[in-house]
Amino acid sequence: MTLQRRSLLAASLAAPALTPSLAGAQIEWRPTRPITFILPFAAGSGTDAVARVLAQMLGAELGVSITVDNRAGANGTIAAAAAMRAAPDGHTLFVTTNTTHGANSWLLKRLDYDPIADFTPISRLGQYVFWLTVGADVPARNFQEFIALARARPGQISYASGNGTGIVAGATIARLAGVEMLHVPYRSTPPALTDVLAGRVTSIVVDLTPTLGHVRDGRLRALGQTNKRRSALIPDVPTLDEVGLTGFDLQSFAALFGPARLPPEVVATISAAMQRIGARPEYRTRMAELGFDGFTSTPEELNRFVVEQIAAWGEMIRGAGIEPE
Repeated sequence: MTLQRRSLLAASLAAPALTPSLAGAQIEWRPTRPITFILPFAAGSGTDAVARVLAQMLGAELGVSITVDNRAGANGTIAAAAAMRAAPDGHTLFVTTNTTHGANSWLLKRLDYDPIADFTPISRLGQYVFWLTVGADVPARNFQEFIALARARPGQISYASGNGTGIVAGATIARLAGVEMLHVPYRSTPPALTDVLAGRVTSIVVDLTPTLGHVRDGRLRALGQTNKRRSALIPDVPTLDEVGLTGFDLQSFAALFGPARLPPEVVATISAAMQRIGARPEYRTRMAELGFDGFTSTPEELNRFVVEQIAAWGEMIRGAGIEPE
């Protein structure tokens, strides 16, 4: 049975069991030492910024310091494997995205972890807002001009990627627009963005967090956001669906997990803390300042959501004609 089918089967079997185990858990667990967040992306990435805000807020709730351990590379699989192998005692958690818990099941021929069976869901953290951007020197003022440029220079217009969202978005844009573009992959977003800003790569589909300031100061130009509905964070930027890619709707999320077999009392304690954080306006406000739509969920809701996302990313990746590597 393939990893994808095993993941979906495991999730469907595990979802009903989550509720009673948490409902009966006594909220008695308290961390006895600092907690570590393992991240699949480098410092300076959107996920890193989100995780550091969360570390401050969750650490205050639990009365403990939380450090961030960035383990970039291999499309997030290095970090996922480390988080999977961590002791299931609540002191090592995984802040990750749809790259490891959606796209990788279809982008990679071999996956050394199971996104469902090898992790304990705790809470969604919110949703990223991604947009297609180009460097200031690119002679395209809008999406239509960008596609015209790609048609005039087949294979010469490039797109960088530092995560699964960037890989799938770039390939999907090229396929739907009927143009040939060169994919330039990177270990994480910061070096990819550096090369776009320097003019070595034409474009990048990237989240707001590391790029909003560059768009505002004119070093990058935003051509369209990837959600089908405009985000309230950038209401003046059209969606790619609006500017010609009918039906384009690519969403990217962040979530908090523990290793598999995390004790119910640990999950209950951290989940309750996340619910308190999510209920405070400060959480949404601080995340919005990063260009991130922050909200939380129950473990059960996250479990169901990941099952849906694995299937949804599979459809997008197959539709984009991307072959697993």
